[in-house]
Amino acid sequence: MSQQVLERFPAGGPRGSWPADEFAAEQRKAGVSARVVMDLGSDSFLVVVQQGEGPAGQPGVTTAA
Repeated sequence: MSQQVLERFPAGGPRGSWPADEFAAEQRKAGVSARVVMDLGSDSFLVVVQQGEGPAGQPGVTTAA
């Protein structure tokens, strides 16, 4: 199954700040079933959707799952 990365956020954000979760929530409000996953290799949070579910016209990075 393939996933599309909509956005990346560094894991070392300010205390109490959850930008990846906030971005994913905005995407869900817009009807995109986005979720947040942790990429341990790059120490960042990724907002992902299943391949083909991203917003129309928005490029994303395709990764193997």
